Amino acid sequence: MILDGKKVAEKRLHHLKERIEEADLHPQLATIIVGDDPASRLYIRMKHQSCEKVGIDSISVELPDHSTTDTVINSICHLNEDPLVDGILVQLPLPDQIAIDRITEAVIPEKDVDGFHPYNLGRLFGNNPNFIPCTPLGIMTLLKEYNLQVDGKNAIVVGRSIEVGRPCALLLLHANATVTICHSRTSNLANYLENADIIVSSVGKPRFITGDMVKEGSVIIDVGINYVDGKLCGDVDFSSVETKVGAITPVPGGVGPMTIAALMENTFKAAWMRKCTPVQ
Repeated sequence: MILDGKKVAEKRLHHLKERIEEADLHPQLATIIVGDDPASRLYIRMKHQSCEKVGIDSISVELPDHSTTDTVINSICHLNEDPLVDGILVQLPLPDQIAIDRITEAVIPEKDVDGFHPYNLGRLFGNNPNFIPCTPLGIMTLLKEYNLQVDGKNAIVVGRSIEVGRPCALLLLHANATVTICHSRTSNLANYLENADIIVSSVGKPRFITGDMVKEGSVIIDVGINYVDGKLCGDVDFSSVETKVGAITPVPGGVGPMTIAALMENTFKAAWMRKCTPVQ
């Protein structure tokens, strides 16, 4: 079974548009991009296009590649104080000279629609989240939409980033899976994967996971975005696993659209929360 993230995302965005109209809200998302990375600019453009689809206003702050950490933080502070802005997203990755920890801490938790602020990550750890990082949230939504059981399953998350790996492991744990996190220092990865009912891969290595490494009938969520000879592919060697696994996300068209849909939903949630409890 192909887990069609694009189809599910379109369904959720259509529903979200109706919710925004019914709530009579005018949410606004602000994005910050530093530099001219083509992939980052593409992602930002896609996010703004999705905003337009559902009725979310959006503004973009573009900073040069040589910007300092303080320059980015100054832009964030202006957006924190702007009463019209409900959500703030800083596009990753950032140039090497910028301290990402200071950036994620600069966005106030009430507008942290990426879910990376320590306060929001702490609430996720305690299973009482405000904003969940968008890719893990999109993954869990996709599993639910296809009625794929997580409770009691053996789940392997390959990758330990704050953006995907660790929050996804927490969400799977909260859904009663038995979770193992593997990473670049894990020895004999195949020994772990061969017993996994669910695999979430965000390792960033093209076609790294092959058919001989996975269990018959398993569910594979491929978060990888890699380019090989100018073509997009995931972390999973799709052709070698597709006849063996029970369900898999394609690349593209799997996790990516779900991530953007989750961002739109988080932005609406931020607007709703700010309407009910105005930011002081």
